[in-house]
Amino acid sequence: MTDLNKTGATVGEPLSGSAASAPSTSFLEVRDLHVHFPTEDGLVKSVDGLSFTLEKGKTLGIVGESGSGKSVTSLGIMGLHTVGQYGRQKARISGEILLEGTDLLSAPPDEVRKLRGREMAMIFQDPLSALHPYFTIGHQIVEAYRIHHDVDKKTARKRAVEMLDRVGIPQPDQRVDSYPHEFSGGMRQRAMIAMSLVNNPELLIADEPTTALDVTVQAQILDLIRDLQKEFGSAVIVITHDLGVVAELADDILVMYGGRCVERGTAEKVFYEPQHPYTWGLLGSMPRIDRDQTERLIPVKGSPPSLINIPDGCAFHPRCPYADVPKGNVTRTERPDLREVDGGHWSACHMSQEDRTRIWNEEIAPKL
Repeated sequence: MTDLNKTGATVGEPLSGSAASAPSTSFLEVRDLHVHFPTEDGLVKSVDGLSFTLEKGKTLGIVGESGSGKSVTSLGIMGLHTVGQYGRQKARISGEILLEGTDLLSAPPDEVRKLRGREMAMIFQDPLSALHPYFTIGHQIVEAYRIHHDVDKKTARKRAVEMLDRVGIPQPDQRVDSYPHEFSGGMRQRAMIAMSLVNNPELLIADEPTTALDVTVQAQILDLIRDLQKEFGSAVIVITHDLGVVAELADDILVMYGGRCVERGTAEKVFYEPQHPYTWGLLGSMPRIDRDQTERLIPVKGSPPSLINIPDGCAFHPRCPYADVPKGNVTRTERPDLREVDGGHWSACHMSQEDRTRIWNEEIAPKL
């Protein structure tokens, strides 16, 4: 993942004027994305000004608690704006999502539909809900393949068997005729991955790919995604609340809170030199096996904010133990910009870098 080249804008900041129309130099580039849902209770600001880029062969991990806007971001990229927890109410969307220079938000729906499955694909969080219960696994993979290839059913079925074999499903020539409910959770996830990769997409989005799977199966699925990425050279976005998952897969990490990016950088920087109190909280609540754990895990106090009524100032300030470190009342009145800490590492926090480094080294790191 690289910075927004030739725009002069920082990740997470709005792009306007000539910068907004600058040609994309990255495989995937999201510019100032807003996804809002009008509801009877108010406007749900699920994604509120998100920007990032991603190159082929690289993996971006998007992490955060439930309700931070991770999955809505993925649905926005896929063009599935009317599907999600807020029902079929059409979202209000602005910004740009550029896939090899093509803006998916302004492109005709038919063009986006042709790209979906062929150029970009998604592994959904719950394969049992995503797979149709009335059709066999093979039928659904065949359908996904024939939409983008002018082949007969026999050729498409052969391709489906090959993909089921590739993702490690035993006896694929027989299991291709099984229904989703006849597969275990891990096998359904493998079948979903096979369907996602049947057209060799260049962008793969995995939304909580290991949720509800036991630890052994989780490891197998992560290894499978890593191996398939090497084979196909795809760009991968992994959406999760589990930092252990992104530690295994991601080259870069983007931390979301309240619909916005609060920290972004390489996996090494975010894990070993985190610059935002929310990231500190996520790391403190993650179990470690590489060192003796003498104290209980430290949860992030409080609850995520309502996306209808996001707090003024820094959205994290009601839960932040360091909200009063900056002088004045700035954390409660001004929203922090996403600023570059050092090369390729960004953070949205009102505290000075000196204060963040001191607190991390003296108070946070020794407890992890």
